[in-house]
Amino acid sequence: MTSVVTADQPGDADAVRARLDELAHGLGLRLRQRKNGRIALARPDKEPFAPWRESYPYQSKLSRKPYEEGKRLLQIELLKLQRSVKATGGRVLVIFEGRDAAGKGGAIRRVAENLNPRGVRVVALEKPAAHEQGDNYLRRYLPHLPAPGEIALFDRSWYNRAGVEQVMGFCQPSEYSRFLADVPDFEAGLIADGIKVVKLWFSITRAEQLARIVDRHTDPVKAWKLSEIDLASLDRWDDYTRAKEAMFRHTDLPLAPWTVVKGNDKKRARLEVIRHLLSLFDYADKRADIACAPDPLIVYPARRVPALEPVSRLGQRRLAAAG
Repeated sequence: MTSVVTADQPGDADAVRARLDELAHGLGLRLRQRKNGRIALARPDKEPFAPWRESYPYQSKLSRKPYEEGKRLLQIELLKLQRSVKATGGRVLVIFEGRDAAGKGGAIRRVAENLNPRGVRVVALEKPAAHEQGDNYLRRYLPHLPAPGEIALFDRSWYNRAGVEQVMGFCQPSEYSRFLADVPDFEAGLIADGIKVVKLWFSITRAEQLARIVDRHTDPVKAWKLSEIDLASLDRWDDYTRAKEAMFRHTDLPLAPWTVVKGNDKKRARLEVIRHLLSLFDYADKRADIACAPDPLIVYPARRVPALEPVSRLGQRRLAAAG
């Protein structure tokens, strides 16, 4: 078997394969080589295995035809929404967060692919430099916020600090604690400035995540997506779960709530994400039969838990003034 390795990938393909074998074994699974030379997750008893079905509310994936038909209709509605945002000078910020391989990038591409590029931006920042830490951590995102009439799609965001940075030890405990305390006021300020903040968390099951990572390892066009951090993160599932729940407790705000997206079926998740975005806005010629509420089995509010760190008086005044 030949595996393509890029600068973004771990350098030793055999070591990656051994690591994936180990992770599969930990889930009671194994790696099986297909006739096309790629590998996939399988059961030891060779019975058919569909990891995406785990804890998923549907027995079959959305097929190509209804997906393409639904996507086209929803993207027409997105264009109407974009025209409204431009005409009114609105500012829309959509944050895409979630576990590795949960489908964030694919959803972003489907949201943006037919929009006017002059009015939509995809923001995916590199890890912060030394001078962007401390007091400057949240400020580094300010230049990338949407201008009047613009939609900004953040492929990950300041919430990196609440996830990978905290779990992998890339920030100090004091920096993490300060981040959780600062975010409510920071987002209250964005809302008070007229920015509509939409926060999406893409959820995926453990076996389906590993199946997608395995696919990235052997698919040349996906190989760039696989990094050392991805592999190092895979056996810290419980740590990431705890980090996510702490993030929700601190930052699930009344005017900037978290919305969870079940991502095991990529096509279904993409359509429901677009439907959710459209449902948040009123705009001219909106078709209520298309831009309706999303499927509650796929898209739903994060469980609201009382925040451990209350919003400061300044943040409360900003939220009150905004709405």
